[in-house]
Amino acid sequence: MIQSTTFDAGTTFLDGQVLVAMPGMTDERFARAVIYICAHSSEGAMGIVLNRPATNVNMPDLLVQLEIIPEIERIRLPQKVGQMQVLMGGPVETSRGFVLHSPDFHISQSTLPIDDSVCLTATVDILRAIARGDGPENAVLALGYAGWGAGQLELEIQSNGWLNCPADAELIFKTSVDTRYEMALRRIGIEPAMLSMQAGHA
Repeated sequence: MIQSTTFDAGTTFLDGQVLVAMPGMTDERFARAVIYICAHSSEGAMGIVLNRPATNVNMPDLLVQLEIIPEIERIRLPQKVGQMQVLMGGPVETSRGFVLHSPDFHISQSTLPIDDSVCLTATVDILRAIARGDGPENAVLALGYAGWGAGQLELEIQSNGWLNCPADAELIFKTSVDTRYEMALRRIGIEPAMLSMQAGHA
């Protein structure tokens, strides 16, 4: 399991935390983004955007496209598979899938436990398990990820680009995509309407 470590500057590594974009975020790709940080070290960071639904694609479509199931088997998929969220996880490697899931599923050498309630698996084996109905209880699939080089994320936080707060399974797996930004802000203790007003007077 990834352990939280401290920077020389006194900043803590943000594995298992959520980043919430401030209104002044200059990168349009991350405007109003909520990002779950999967890995963070002195060498850089990697995270999954939680509030960008994939357009024109769903989980059954992907399972057919990846030849995990034949088209004829689509109607036999468990109902929860059809309802599984597919997200645009970030601008890096957008053709690759990353599954955030509950810790009741584990593939040796492939599954990375991030905290007590969330794991990351990025192999096709987890999609096969999900199609069979043997996958994790809770899961979201992200296409692509957000990445930062050494020191880049720290600079963005110091420049007030991001706020951060602890993540939890409810935010990742149970909350509707279009309310995650507001919910994450409230968990930090910020009312979204007040933040918008302050941004307007900056």
